[in-house]
Amino acid sequence: FQVRKVSGASSGKIYAMKVLKKAMIVRNAKDTAHTKAERNILEEVKHPFIVDLIYAFQTGGKLYLILEYLSGGELFMQLEREGIFMEDTACFYLAEISMALGHLHQKGIIYRDLKPENIMLNDSGHVKLTDFGLCKESIHDGTVTHTFCGTIEYMAPEILMRSGHNRAVDWWSLGALMYDMLTGAPPFTGENRKKTIDKILKCKLSLPPYLTQEARDLLKKLLKRSASSRLGGGPGDAAEVQVHPFFRHINWDDLLARKVEPPFKPFLQSADDVSQFDSKFTSQTPVDSPDDSTLSESANQVFLGFTYVAPSVLENVKEKFSFEPKLRSPRKFPGSPRTLLSSCIQSIADCNPGVGKLRPGGHMGPIKLFN
Repeated sequence: FQVRKVSGASSGKIYAMKVLKKAMIVRNAKDTAHTKAERNILEEVKHPFIVDLIYAFQTGGKLYLILEYLSGGELFMQLEREGIFMEDTACFYLAEISMALGHLHQKGIIYRDLKPENIMLNDSGHVKLTDFGLCKESIHDGTVTHTFCGTIEYMAPEILMRSGHNRAVDWWSLGALMYDMLTGAPPFTGENRKKTIDKILKCKLSLPPYLTQEARDLLKKLLKRSASSRLGGGPGDAAEVQVHPFFRHINWDDLLARKVEPPFKPFLQSADDVSQFDSKFTSQTPVDSPDDSTLSESANQVFLGFTYVAPSVLENVKEKFSFEPKLRSPRKFPGSPRTLLSSCIQSIADCNPGVGKLRPGGHMGPIKLFN
């Protein structure tokens, strides 16, 4: 797929547009399921630290997701610039992420792809989780799933072992992300995929001496190989993580209301500023491939109901248009048995903004008259 920055024609607002090819998706049942799940989750989940879906629509060959544009860029880029984060900086980001994960878990959703590249920052510097293509729905207490997915360096042991996993995998990933923030690399890395997996499954966790006792303790508890013993793996879920002493200075109510000042506020010169993104991508000229509309009817049936408009957009539309009936204007010639057709048409146009206006010369588009 590809993601582009686009402008809304009516209001001039900037959005991110994610484009997916149907032909590529329907080849694989898992890809089809993940795509539908992402669309459904984005509609269902509304949270301050999760990206907002504005529209969803489709053409004969493509699917489009119109998302809020997050001009602060990826947390990955910020981490690349800094090398490592100070503990108070990491604490802020981890706290906001924990609230987003907790919200997903309350709705029976496992995220399964937590990594710096999937954490965006808005123009104020607050976190927004993006990319829900690997999420799993309907995972509640006692339910497990077996799909092998994610990014190896951040994947929990139970996913790698294919032994069945639940929402506890997200807390392992949070621990791996925390380690990455504080040391500059994930906790277990090898020369290749196999060696990385071996280290995740077998190697002892090594903690740098400069970490505080609170940070060391939280990392040890999040990176427990036993999911049932892992912090957050119990019935308390996010609450277990959030009461840890590492987060002792966080006011959770203020954090949720985005009243806590972020440690980094992007320097942006305009609404469509892309300076916080990797120039390797922003310097490319967008090229849209032809829309292949040759999919069979049965293949297209898979995407029925994909279209979506955010409630906030509908509310704005309602506010802009008045649906109250207008009073009819009095005739200019009260005694006349007939009214000029042009006056009649203009009256219809005045009472119904969607019909249109008279063009110069008294002409307008086709109009159907009823007896």
